[in-house]
Amino acid sequence: MLTVADWRELAACRDSDPETFFPIGTTGPAIDQIDKAVAICAICSVTEECLLYALESNQESGVWGGYAEDDRRRLRKRWLAERRRRRQAG
Repeated sequence: MLTVADWRELAACRDSDPETFFPIGTTGPAIDQIDKAVAICAICSVTEECLLYALESNQESGVWGGYAEDDRRRLRKRWLAERRRRRQAG
């Protein structure tokens, strides 16, 4: 598995404007920013590592691993529930 430093060096967003990944709001111009960020994530080779980092560190804002804030929030709830189930089973 790649370390945080390793996957960040390989990220497609590495040379992109960070503001693209941290839009203000979820309507109007923010929709275009989110779409642009997600498109960059779609060509990235380390989206899984990025998303896992965001879930583990509870990144509340921005686009991480191809997921915008609202989508990632829902995904994190399921991810946490699955982790709890695995701990209880193991």
